[in-house]
Amino acid sequence: MAKSKRKSRSGLVAVLDLGSTKVSCFVAKADADGNARVVGIGHQISHGVKSGAIVDLDEAEHSILSAVSAAEQMAGETLKSVVVNLIGGQPQSRTVPVEVAIAGHEIGDHDLRKVLEQARQTQLAPERRLIHQIPVGFTIDGSRGIRDPRGMCGERLGVKMHMVTASAASVRNLENVVARCHLEVEDAVVPAYAAGLACLVEDEMDLGSCIVDMGGGTTSLAVFFDGHCVFADTIAVGGAHVTNDIARGLSTPLAHAERMKTLHGSCIPSPADEREIIDVPLVGEEDQAQANHVPKSILTGIVAPRLEETFEMVRQRLEASGFDRVAGRRVVLTGGASQLQGARELAAMVLDKQVRMGKPIRLQGLADQTGGPAFAACAGLVAFALAKGTESLRPDAAPAPGVGLFGRFGMWLRENL
Repeated sequence: MAKSKRKSRSGLVAVLDLGSTKVSCFVAKADADGNARVVGIGHQISHGVKSGAIVDLDEAEHSILSAVSAAEQMAGETLKSVVVNLIGGQPQSRTVPVEVAIAGHEIGDHDLRKVLEQARQTQLAPERRLIHQIPVGFTIDGSRGIRDPRGMCGERLGVKMHMVTASAASVRNLENVVARCHLEVEDAVVPAYAAGLACLVEDEMDLGSCIVDMGGGTTSLAVFFDGHCVFADTIAVGGAHVTNDIARGLSTPLAHAERMKTLHGSCIPSPADEREIIDVPLVGEEDQAQANHVPKSILTGIVAPRLEETFEMVRQRLEASGFDRVAGRRVVLTGGASQLQGARELAAMVLDKQVRMGKPIRLQGLADQTGGPAFAACAGLVAFALAKGTESLRPDAAPAPGVGLFGRFGMWLRENL
C-alpha cells in the first residue's frame, strides 16, 4: 500500500467475499483517520460457485442474499453497493513502462495525469477487463525509486504500471449475480491482493514478500515489494479439491470427507498415524456399523500429495513470472485451506522460504471466529475500499465533467506550453 498523502475514505464500507465454500459479507464504519471497525458480519455456505467460477446464478444469488441480509441486520444498515473479490476470470498480471517528455519544468498534476493516462491506454484484448492499475514506481530522467514526483524537475517522466486483467465474461457474470441481489459492484479485487492488504506488515510490503491465499476452489498469490502489489496470479486448486480426494479415495460422502479433513487432516506424516484409527462412513450405507476403519496414515497419504502439488504450482508460477527474487524469502499463508495441520511446514519445504500464517491485523471489531486466516481476504476488501484513491497517486486537479471549450483550451495550454 503506497504511503500517500491522500486522506482515506470515511463512512460506511460494505464488502462481499464470494467463494467456492463460503460467502462472507462485512460492513464496516471508518472514521476520518481511516480506522475501521466492523459493525456487521454475515457468512453462509456457498452454493452455485465451483472452482472459483459461478456455475448457478440462482443458487449463488441465494447465498449472497443470506450473507448480506445477516450483515445488514447486524449493522442496522441497508447496503447499496459492495466491493467484491474477483472469482475466476483467469487474471493476468503485467507491468507496463511508459515515459513522456516534460521539457524540464516542475512536475505537476497535469504531467502526472498525462503519464498515468498514457499507461492506462495500453491496448487490451476485447475479451479482457482491466481490474487493477497500480503505479509501482516513477522515474525522472532514468532515476528510479520515486514514489511521488510532483514538485521535481526533469526532462522525461516515466511510470511502471502494474495492470491486472481478467476475462470480461467472468466479470460480467459476477456483476450480474450481485445486481440480482439489488447491489452494485464498486470494485473487484484479486483475493491475494486483498489478503495482503489485511495481513502483511509494512516491512513485508516494503522488503518483498509473497502472500498465498488458499481458498476452497482456488489458490491465489500476490507479490508485494516497495509498498506495492507488483504481481498477482490464481491457480484453480483449493481446499475443496482435498475434500474431493478424500471422498473419492475413501468412498465416503463429501460432508464426512470435509469433517475428517478438518479434524484429522494433516500434511506431515507422523509415526503415530498407523496406530490412530479413523471411522469412515461409506457412501450409501445407512448403518453406522458398516463404517470402514482406516489408520490416519491413509488420510495423510491423500491430503499431503494434493497440498504438495498446490505449493509446487505456486513455486512454478513465481519462477515463471520472474518475481521470485523480488518476493524475497518471506511467504505468508492465508485462507481456510491454509489451516490444515502441517501446511506451513510443507510450504516451507516446497517453496524453500520462511513461512508464517497470516490473519487480519488492521481491522477492529472481529471476533475470534471471523478474525482468522479464512476471513483474511474479506478483511482485505475493507482495507482496499478504505485505501481507494490512495493506493495509487491520483492528481487533485482532475478535470471536472462540466469544463467547457475555453476551460479545456486553457488546460491544454498549461499542459503543453
